[in-house]
Amino acid sequence: MNAHPLSGFVAGLPKAELHVHHVGSASESIVAELAQRHPGTVPSDPAALREFFTFTDFAHFIDVYLAVVDLLKEPEDIRLLTYEVARELRRGQNVRYAELTMTPYTSVLPHDPARGMAIEAYTEAIEDARVAAARDFGIELRWIYDIPGESGIPAADATLDFALRHAPDSLVGFGLGGPEIGVPRPQFQPHFAAARAAGLRSVPHAGETTGPQTVWDAITLLGAERIGHGTTSAQDPRLLEHLAEHRIALEVCPSSNVATRAVASLTEHPITAFRDAGVRITVNSDDPPMFGTTLNREYEIASDLLDLDAAGVAALAVEAVEASFASEQVKTSLRTEIADYVAGFSTTAG
Repeated sequence: MNAHPLSGFVAGLPKAELHVHHVGSASESIVAELAQRHPGTVPSDPAALREFFTFTDFAHFIDVYLAVVDLLKEPEDIRLLTYEVARELRRGQNVRYAELTMTPYTSVLPHDPARGMAIEAYTEAIEDARVAAARDFGIELRWIYDIPGESGIPAADATLDFALRHAPDSLVGFGLGGPEIGVPRPQFQPHFAAARAAGLRSVPHAGETTGPQTVWDAITLLGAERIGHGTTSAQDPRLLEHLAEHRIALEVCPSSNVATRAVASLTEHPITAFRDAGVRITVNSDDPPMFGTTLNREYEIASDLLDLDAAGVAALAVEAVEASFASEQVKTSLRTEIADYVAGFSTTAG
């Protein structure tokens, strides 16, 4: 396969990753190591793992995802995964800042203490990994705690408690993931209101496998400042106008949407419709090893779909910085890094 014409530029481009799941970022090698530690339904052989990660639809993806979640039994497992994910983001994708979506409910399991670790132990593990990753790799990690929607109000109550009573200073957002079908957004309105009142930013998934109304609910009831996926927003011109007018960014994950059958193919992805409507777009990888992609690859795909040159791709990287919840100091540093990289690359290419 021929290299993408912008692959060299994309590989070195400093980036911010805003929609990437902690568990979903577990590489085959990390999953294999965890599966060896905790033998069960997840294969430890790499070839078998690749087959295991072949999804028939979104529901099947959730089943596989939860099987990997079940491998995180001890704080040491959480720490290992977090540190290694940071390593890959920085060294493999040149990500300098990432907002990692965490689902503590599935590991802490307050409804079944015999199977879960204490929230204090979970928090200590991710914070230890965050500090070590900043020291060792030069990447800044921040957390988004998300409600696993399929677990309903008990999960929402627990996740809010984790966010309000046990959160480290590095927690910046409050989210909602899992299946959308059968999981109406309005039931979580009180939880998002409380999280927002505490200073956390609202970043629910919406409109990935359900229609535009789910996105409207996320905006009007949950106070969404960014939307995870928002794929079906393209079906509602009024929604696109609202997103553009209020500068609500969509966290676009093209390969993920194809892998879960949210869209039929990359050529049918609505990212162009978003751009043409003036909607803010950030490019993200979602669950990269599970979907056989990388953030670099997602930038290459976006450049093809949007017909971008290197300057256009760099503008996408800047948009991710602007849409992030990073401090102004971090944003300024990242903007400067991107500008310096583009200038240096242009000089080298010339």
